[in-house]
Amino acid sequence: MKLGVFSVCMPEYGLEESVDILKGIGYDAVEWRVAEIPDEKPDDIPYDRRYWIWNRSTVDIKRIGEIAGPLKKLCDDAGLHITGFTTYLTPEKQDELIPVLDAARAIGVKQIRLFTDNYTYDENQRPYTEIFKETKENIKKLEALAREYGVKIVFEIHHDNIFASASSAIRLIEGCDPECIGIIVDPGNMVNEGYENYRKVFEILGPYVAHIHIKNGRLEEDGRDEFGALRWKRVWVPLKEGQADLARFFKELKRTGYDGTISLEDFSNEMDTKGKLQYSLDYIKELWQKA
Repeated sequence: MKLGVFSVCMPEYGLEESVDILKGIGYDAVEWRVAEIPDEKPDDIPYDRRYWIWNRSTVDIKRIGEIAGPLKKLCDDAGLHITGFTTYLTPEKQDELIPVLDAARAIGVKQIRLFTDNYTYDENQRPYTEIFKETKENIKKLEALAREYGVKIVFEIHHDNIFASASSAIRLIEGCDPECIGIIVDPGNMVNEGYENYRKVFEILGPYVAHIHIKNGRLEEDGRDEFGALRWKRVWVPLKEGQADLARFFKELKRTGYDGTISLEDFSNEMDTKGKLQYSLDYIKELWQKA
């Protein structure tokens, strides 16, 4: 089992800085965020949105072919395993995926994350069954691509998405080859939507469990609605402060014999980045040892 960081957690640091920091703290692996990078830094970025709006610890998807080789050397020299390329592409965008697949094959990266469509209360939201059917068809096409390139394409259990639980995830990928298609399990996301008993989660997904993201969150009071009923909002918090029972999660994960990478994906804002990375590494190590 390797302990790593999804680089989205390090928004203020460039690629080289991120590698140096992770090596210095003692992580084993890095999962690189792959996305479009704006030409110029936007003005007035809210502090809690810095992870997504101007994240310097990101591989520019438009230049991934030229970045991949030097990035691989940088990580090798630091003793960091590259767990995967984590994109925000959706299953129908297979043309845009090809450069990522080419880069992954060139440097031996074996995992690529794709996203699936959001599903919210938006009045213009397409019907769930329609989106789900299209996505399932596209994933079957992706299975062939994954086999051709020798990678595993993974999807993340995620709130406000067409699959927010293990039960809906298995409906989406059942019948696919688990060597080609897998699932990222994230207990922090399941605080917001899709919580199921963790043992059940791992039993449902079985060989499709490909990767683990670790973060934590909780619901906090957010005033009252027009009827006087209490409202709640989602908040990301440090690992020890949230509703996900991470001790139980790690116990059930260890029962499965999992020996892959666990990646920190922490969007909390109470600590500076380096402090958060150290705090989280120490806690995750303790949880795993005592599980």
